[in-house]
Amino acid sequence: MSGDGTASVTGPVARLTGLVAALRDHGFGIGTGETVDAGLALEAVGFADRERMREALAATLLHGERQRPVFDRVFDLYFPAVVTVPGRHGVEAGGTGGAGDAAALAALRARIAEALAAGDTALLDRLAAEAVAGFGGYGSGPGTDGWSSYQTLSRLRPETLLARVRAARTAAGREPDFTDRLLDDEIRRAVEGFRERVRTEARRRVAELRGRDEVARRAVAVTADRVDFLLAGREQLEELRRTVRPLARKLATRLAARRRRAARGGIDLRRTLRGSLSTGGVPVRPVLRRRRPGRPELVLLCDVSGSVAGFAQFTMVLVQALHDQFSRVRVFAFVNRCDEVTGLLSPGAADPAGLGERILAGARLTGWHGQSDYGTALDEFAERYADAVGPRTVVFVLGDARTNNADPRPEALRLIAERARRVHWLNPEQPALWGTGDSVAPLYAQLVDMRSCRNARQLGELIARLLPV
Repeated sequence: MSGDGTASVTGPVARLTGLVAALRDHGFGIGTGETVDAGLALEAVGFADRERMREALAATLLHGERQRPVFDRVFDLYFPAVVTVPGRHGVEAGGTGGAGDAAALAALRARIAEALAAGDTALLDRLAAEAVAGFGGYGSGPGTDGWSSYQTLSRLRPETLLARVRAARTAAGREPDFTDRLLDDEIRRAVEGFRERVRTEARRRVAELRGRDEVARRAVAVTADRVDFLLAGREQLEELRRTVRPLARKLATRLAARRRRAARGGIDLRRTLRGSLSTGGVPVRPVLRRRRPGRPELVLLCDVSGSVAGFAQFTMVLVQALHDQFSRVRVFAFVNRCDEVTGLLSPGAADPAGLGERILAGARLTGWHGQSDYGTALDEFAERYADAVGPRTVVFVLGDARTNNADPRPEALRLIAERARRVHWLNPEQPALWGTGDSVAPLYAQLVDMRSCRNARQLGELIARLLPV
């Protein structure tokens, strides 16, 4: 520990173990053997070339390409680039916006445009460090209380440099032989790369102030499968949808293994004792009672309103990918009316990216208002679709149980639970919020098994454990 109470990470072994610990905090499954392999890889490639170090550690520690963005950000914290900022050009940290500050900002923007036009990555690294040093500091201390990439980028506005970079490329004769639109796309990617350099530099400086472990835990975005369903943006949901097929294959393998174990059955005591007569009454070869279980039926009842829609849609697509594991799968969606949407999820249906729009366009989910009403929807399901639930049916209800202060009608859920083999309710809200505001989760939890399911990782674990065999 350093004198200011922050963790000190100095030697390569300490940096490597800190990197591994931070990646484990983000859900990476890294064992002791892989950590040893990473150390041997570092010993083999040396420490002179930082990018070779990055690739060596990625090859030994990662299990999939989707882990790479998080790995790169954590790596930059524990093995930062050594960038020398020769001077501030008259800019003090956290400048106040005076005339000198404005002139320095304009000069820095011009140099960034030139570096983007030239594609000089080393210079862009130095300019990112200079930008954060000059325009990213904040606070009232003698130096600075912290560093902000948002503040730096808000003042630099590199996204407005497109025309200047295009002009510089044309003047230098570097414009490639393709259309202006493709050139603009290339420049935008270069600008986004510079923005990421600024974010990396700000994280590095904050890590020096507050400790790498803290910044790695709080300031590095998690992988898509650990993003809270209620907080996931459009891009994160799209990334989650791309993980559906691999996750479905993994779950299908687990279900098949559970089904094989269940088919063995228990010991047939009568046949075992009869067979033991040939061995003097010692049951050397236990006889198992063979089971021939029929594949169960599955029903999904999904709230597709508001922020829980992404959670419901992802689960619908995942379960539909597992449809071969069940004798029948039926899917129902609701807002304040309930309608069957199984046909919209058939294997031959359109791409899952547009599932939400297809459901809203092809199903009758709302009555005289557009707010969720669990009581009315459950009551309609119990009345119209009673034939969907039987003694071999497992029902999954997906939703936050927020009724907008409407009648929850628990008797409808009780009727469904009485008819079904089992009812599981997956709630994307954390349990601390159940029962607050218009939530009736505690009431429904008295009738069925309600579990918190906040991200795709938890969803996969719950489905693997709760789906019937």
